Amino acid sequence: MRSFFAGLAILALACGRSRSTVTDPLTPIAESYLRLALAVGAHDPDYVDAWYGPAEWKTAADSSRMPLDEIRTRTGALLDSLGTARLSDTTELGRLRKSYLTRQLESLAARLDMLEGAKLGFDEESRALYGVAAPHGDEDHSRMVLGRLDSLVPGSGPLPARYTAWRKAFIVPTERLDTVFKAAIAACRARTVRQMELPPGESFTLEYVQGKPWTGYNWYQGNYKSLIQINTDVPVFIDRALDVACHEGYPGHHVYNMMLEHALVRGRGWPEYQVYPLFSPQSLIAEGTANYGIDMAFPGEERLAFEREVLFPLAGLDPAQVERYAAVQEVARELSYAVNDAAREYLEGRIDAKQAAEWLQRYGLMAPEQAAQRVRFIDRYRSYVINYNFGRDLIGGYIDRETGAGASHAARWKMFSSLLASPRLPQELFPSTEQ
Repeated sequence: MRSFFAGLAILALACGRSRSTVTDPLTPIAESYLRLALAVGAHDPDYVDAWYGPAEWKTAADSSRMPLDEIRTRTGALLDSLGTARLSDTTELGRLRKSYLTRQLESLAARLDMLEGAKLGFDEESRALYGVAAPHGDEDHSRMVLGRLDSLVPGSGPLPARYTAWRKAFIVPTERLDTVFKAAIAACRARTVRQMELPPGESFTLEYVQGKPWTGYNWYQGNYKSLIQINTDVPVFIDRALDVACHEGYPGHHVYNMMLEHALVRGRGWPEYQVYPLFSPQSLIAEGTANYGIDMAFPGEERLAFEREVLFPLAGLDPAQVERYAAVQEVARELSYAVNDAAREYLEGRIDAKQAAEWLQRYGLMAPEQAAQRVRFIDRYRSYVINYNFGRDLIGGYIDRETGAGASHAARWKMFSSLLASPRLPQELFPSTEQ
């Protein structure tokens, strides 16, 4: 199986690169896009999340530090060229490629505006960078969810403090973190490879870090390799083990990035995927599929069974509490849009950082240290927060529509896998009536 897979990849790579380089007018545009993305990264250290193209290109971009106004001029010229470029590939895939390059370049131009001091409203910013604006929170819905949780969480007193105190019994002890995470990642990988074939030789390195505004991060390094980092600044709750393992690893970021490399960079000779600009529409697909992938790998009762039989015992926690803990967490996840609402109010100046943290504690039921960390994340990444919750919802809705009612889990996996290896961006996920 693996030798066949490798041979097919080599053949596709040879054919794809030859076809794209010789006849495809989008390829030189794609290479110019890569250089512009690296040029923005020289000014914005968070912009280039992954680069596995020629090392000398990045070295040159960092050393020359192209002025922002020159990047803007070149971006506009490249968009003009892209607009008039004729497609040699008139299939849906070819159309999606041109749409991808257009939207990524438009987003790059918006990031330039921000680097030059433009102040955008929260929704305006998310549309400019990611191509969508997330729905605003529904206060009545939030009150209803909080009311349901009030009856589920034991104890007395205000719900946020009660919820935080109750959850402390489900913290993974520091000395057991590595064992728990490695078991979770191994299970996520095993379930992923049952449904989709991964490129041979893929692997990752796992590290534990501190002093970060995020809880976990995947740094894709190319050649089917990733560095996965887990932040231990704040307590790690047992449900985060599978969440982070699936999100950062399988079938999340690690799989998403290497499937793009395998199918599009190597398979079709499209160079543009050698860079992943963080502040771009691609991030909604990346974060949305990573979060939706948790339920793909561990649907419903299968997650409960694995946590009961494997993760709770490895963490030294009481397996008899699995069902109750999961029931509470399932309801609490309905409060995920509270982060967007807090970020919107904070970034638009209607509340300060302290009030934003209090908002997250009250409406997101975050512990004080978790809320403070999330505000630091918002300070740094701003409207990026919509990619996690709204991204997941868009991915789920798209797969529901494409597979149809009553589709098997295998059929949903097939659609999910095809999305991971495609140039599709957020605008293509909406029903046709909403485009």
